Amino acid sequence: MRLWSIHPRCLDRQGLLALWREGLLAQKVLTGKTKGYKFHPQLIRFREGSSPLALIGSYLHHVAEEAKRREYTFDDSKILKRASPRTRIAVSRGQLKYETEHLLKKLNNRTPPLYKMWARKSILPTHPLFRSFAGGIAAWEKITKVTDRPRSQIMRRYPEL
Repeated sequence: MRLWSIHPRCLDRQGLLALWREGLLAQKVLTGKTKGYKFHPQLIRFREGSSPLALIGSYLHHVAEEAKRREYTFDDSKILKRASPRTRIAVSRGQLKYETEHLLKKLNNRTPPLYKMWARKSILPTHPLFRSFAGGIAAWEKITKVTDRPRSQIMRRYPEL
C-alpha cells in the first residue's frame, strides 16, 4: 500500500488507478471491515488525526478530482466521509523528497515522458491534504522497498531541510 504525499497529478495512469484502489482499501481498514492491513505503517498519519475516516475521505476526494480532470470515471460515492477543506496533515520535506525519488524511479520505467516532465524537480508538488515542514523521512516509512541501503545511510541523505 502506498498513499502518496505527492499530488495525484504527478502520477501516471497506473499510479493513479493504484492510488484510488489502495485509498479505498485504507478506508475499509479504517472502518474495521478488513482483517489485513490493520497495522500498515502508511495509515499511521491518518490514525493520528481526530477523524481518520474523514482524513482518508478527503485524501480520496483529491484523487477523484484528479481522475475527473483526466476524464476517468472513479465512483466518488465510495468516499464515506470528508474532513473540513482547511484540515491538513503534516508531512516532512524529507519524506516528500524520498517519495519523489521513489516515484521518479517508477515513472522512468513505466512512463518516460512523465518522468522527463517531473525529473528536474527535487520535490514534487504536495497532495492538497498535506502541508510540508522541515524534517527527514517519516519514522513509519518502509525504506527497504526502494533501496537495500541501511536506514542510517538513507537518513543521512535526507537531513532536516
